[in-house]
Amino acid sequence: MTDPKDNVPNEDEPQVEGDATNAQEPEDLIEAEGPDVEVPTDAPAAGGPDASATDAESDLSPEDQALLDDAARGIEEDKLSQADRDLVADMRADMLRAQAELVNFRKRVERDREANRDAVIAEVVRALLPALDDLSRAEAHGDLAEGPMQVIAQKIRGGFGKFKLEQIGEKGEPFDPNVHEAIVQLPTPGATGQTVADVVEPGYKLGERVIRAAKVAVAVPA
Repeated sequence: MTDPKDNVPNEDEPQVEGDATNAQEPEDLIEAEGPDVEVPTDAPAAGGPDASATDAESDLSPEDQALLDDAARGIEEDKLSQADRDLVADMRADMLRAQAELVNFRKRVERDREANRDAVIAEVVRALLPALDDLSRAEAHGDLAEGPMQVIAQKIRGGFGKFKLEQIGEKGEPFDPNVHEAIVQLPTPGATGQTVADVVEPGYKLGERVIRAAKVAVAVPA
């Protein structure tokens, strides 16, 4: 049988450090620590944003840089307050409205310019219509069949033709009060409507504008 006295440690024997059997309390067990390592505080962290920012920006293409700028502007707009966004929206609406008004103004100016041009041409042609009437009468009497007046008449009519001057009023066509001026009505047996029986003086229109109505005699039902 083992004597209990054998388990009592001898105070005269030296104690071996690190022996777990000789430790009385957990605090007596001291873990080994390695040497302290100093970490420089001014060194940038590995993979940080400053590591290769300049190189990355220099490698961007113009298209990528434009996309990056647009994204930055979008971020800045996202940071705007609601009042600022409303102000920006109002300014954009005003700009679009001003552009639309400018386009409409240009169209009105161009339309007025064309109308004024046609009005001036119509006045000039209207002033020369008596000369065309004389040419028509001379041609009807056979005075323009030969001689230099025939060439002159062709040139004058060709010049008016460039401005789309058209003679109106033909015998036998239906009477139209928009282009005809009835100076006499002729009751005609068998007539079912109003038709041009004779052209007393031809009319003219410039494009779609009638500058002088044709003076005609109208056949009406008897």
